[in-house]
Amino acid sequence: MSNSSSFLHRRRLLQAIGASAIGYGANGYFAAPAKAQTSGFRALVCVFLYGGNDGLNMLPPADNDGYARYAAVRKSLALARADIVQLNASHGLHPALTPLKPIWEAGKLAPVFNVGPLARPLTQADYIAWRELNDLTKVPSSLFSHSDQQTLWENGSSDTLLRTGWGGRLLDTVGGSQSVISIAGNTRFGEGNVTKALVLPTPGSNFGLNGLGTSRYDSARQVALEALMAANQNNQINLVQQAFAGSQREALGLSGRLGTVLKQAPTGGSADAANPEISAAFGNLAGVNDNRLSKQLYQVAKLLKHRATVGGTRQIYFVSLGGFDHHANQLPQHAALMTQVGAALASFYQATQAIGLADQVTLFTESDFGRTFKPNGAGGTDHAWGNEHLVMGGAVLGGQSYGTYPSLVLGGPDDAAKDSWEQQGRWIPSTSVDQYGATLGSWLAPEQAATMSSVFPSLAQFSQPTLGFLPAA
Repeated sequence: MSNSSSFLHRRRLLQAIGASAIGYGANGYFAAPAKAQTSGFRALVCVFLYGGNDGLNMLPPADNDGYARYAAVRKSLALARADIVQLNASHGLHPALTPLKPIWEAGKLAPVFNVGPLARPLTQADYIAWRELNDLTKVPSSLFSHSDQQTLWENGSSDTLLRTGWGGRLLDTVGGSQSVISIAGNTRFGEGNVTKALVLPTPGSNFGLNGLGTSRYDSARQVALEALMAANQNNQINLVQQAFAGSQREALGLSGRLGTVLKQAPTGGSADAANPEISAAFGNLAGVNDNRLSKQLYQVAKLLKHRATVGGTRQIYFVSLGGFDHHANQLPQHAALMTQVGAALASFYQATQAIGLADQVTLFTESDFGRTFKPNGAGGTDHAWGNEHLVMGGAVLGGQSYGTYPSLVLGGPDDAAKDSWEQQGRWIPSTSVDQYGATLGSWLAPEQAATMSSVFPSLAQFSQPTLGFLPAA
């Protein structure tokens, strides 16, 4: 599809959505009809590593041949062989991820290799022939750009102009009052055609509408807002106003329901009375867990524990950690971030065990792109494409890896390059974001597994729509 026809398609889709009054739901949005769901509760937790995480150093090769090829190119950026935490015969973890080794040994952690945005399976010859065509059915748009690739990971497509995210579209298929919640600010990931993401603060913060607090003046403002939103709006020109008012009502309601839960934080020397098992898992957010990612995942763990208050039997959460754009001085900076990731993920898994939800919660990583295999001249790496990721949870069929690890050969069959000057080890993904997301989505909502192509526009181009790291039902 050309760019012009793609634009017309999107325009007609928006017109169709605007023309179809689906019905106003209790959650304050135009609500899709509820669909039959698998019994029980399930949740996904997306951990986005902004800036482009170096997946090769997060999951380095550990066999003799692979390590030799890795060290020969990475040179001073290569991890010492003795420091790599061995997972299996061929791969290991960054040493700062040592807290995740027991989860691997329990079979609840799975690496997924060389994942990235794709419009279709792509060989090196295909890429070289098609990269100048500006045809989004062949090669994704704006490769190697931070903002654009973040968008493609979040919207699960090859087109940066797609305004919805795959987390939101996934819950659109489920229907009912389900929740996408971000503890990391506004993102495209949770925005569906029907589903709207709720943005919540980190622990200890007040959660209210437009800064509403508990003073008598704030109480008066809230009463006035509620009266305004309850005003009868009859004519069709006020449909948008009605939708906005519904959203505001929902925000006020959530403020009342979730405010106390969100504000709870460890009290310092001992676990807080309300969530002692979660506070203990996160070490009271002290020491190594005194970091932004741990605080966000601590908040997620509390919301999972109080899932009935949040509402819905299918929930998706979004958290993030930034600072991964290491063009210089990479080794110590990346190690510091991996320390945060290792502590936060291990604590979160322990917390889900403590609240009895480990089998019902799956955490997974995303990132802009991988880093070049070949270092630059400043002790860092540059923007690349395919990358390595981690999936963790009680339902994960872990203790083994998924996908195909890159060949670790500059100019080899995985390298998105033709001439010698561009042979930097920017790996053409062997696995698409569509397949990665569809595997997660089919587990979250197995009753909707057959509709994953409506969530991921390019999924039909891949003969293997799911990857097997989660059970199908």
